[in-house]
Amino acid sequence: MLGVTMSTPSLDEQLAHWRSWLGRTEQRHDLVGAAPLAALAATLDRDESEPLPGQDAPPLAHWLYFLPLARQSEIGPDGHARRGGFLPPVPLPRRMWAGGRLEFHHPLRVGDEITRLSRIKSIDAKAGRSGTLVFVTVRHEVSNAQGLALSEEHDIVYRDAPQPGAVAPTPQPAPDDASFSREIVPDPVLLFRYSALTFNGHRIHYDRSYVTEVEGYPGLIVHGPLIATLLADLLRRERPQATLRRFAFTAVRPIFDIHRFTVCGRAEGAHDLRLWARDHEGFLAMRAEARVD
Repeated sequence: MLGVTMSTPSLDEQLAHWRSWLGRTEQRHDLVGAAPLAALAATLDRDESEPLPGQDAPPLAHWLYFLPLARQSEIGPDGHARRGGFLPPVPLPRRMWAGGRLEFHHPLRVGDEITRLSRIKSIDAKAGRSGTLVFVTVRHEVSNAQGLALSEEHDIVYRDAPQPGAVAPTPQPAPDDASFSREIVPDPVLLFRYSALTFNGHRIHYDRSYVTEVEGYPGLIVHGPLIATLLADLLRRERPQATLRRFAFTAVRPIFDIHRFTVCGRAEGAHDLRLWARDHEGFLAMRAEARVD
């Protein structure tokens, strides 16, 4: 009897399969509770009283709700839920937030019943010097009793395991024209607290042996959404009376818990601001743009 040789699907074939997830939707419901907001304020080292019913939640606080609640038996080796379900089953081992774009229509408030409608907007892939990259963009719309409160496009990148001898991308120098900034100490406690707030089991943020020995990084990775939240928080400290209307951010280079980093900003007129995170070597780690009223 002749044996049958099974060939590995090409990247184009896999991409065609993953794109069958395009347009897939998911709806979740939650309640804007005060406790997560108070915990976030403490994590950001803000001196604030406990939020009261009807009080506005800060920008990006919606990331504390609609949390992933996979059963323990459904968790994969990286600490995330196993692949498939709402997101396409991309098998690449490293998964990161690549960035996002948000529009804020009106605030969420403590006590609000909220709904999030999510849709797979795009799926793309490419083979580069560092291996295969797959990009998935999900559009989220979060509503309360007053209607659509915010819309968000969330970019996820999946990457190959590190390749022996792979050349790291050339880092970009961070801007040197900040008019306000804040130094951040990304110790394991900060990373643990944010992981707990977002029920994020991804081991790259708390399991040092996993992140260094399996994924090949030099230290624990600071969450992309945490860096974005610190940038938005820097804006709140600089413009406490401003209302954030648009916020877009792109992760450029990972930040690790082994060094301090700095969140920076500069106004570009009355309503527009540039924000960025600068690592300990002066390289750009995340850039963002904000528009306020």
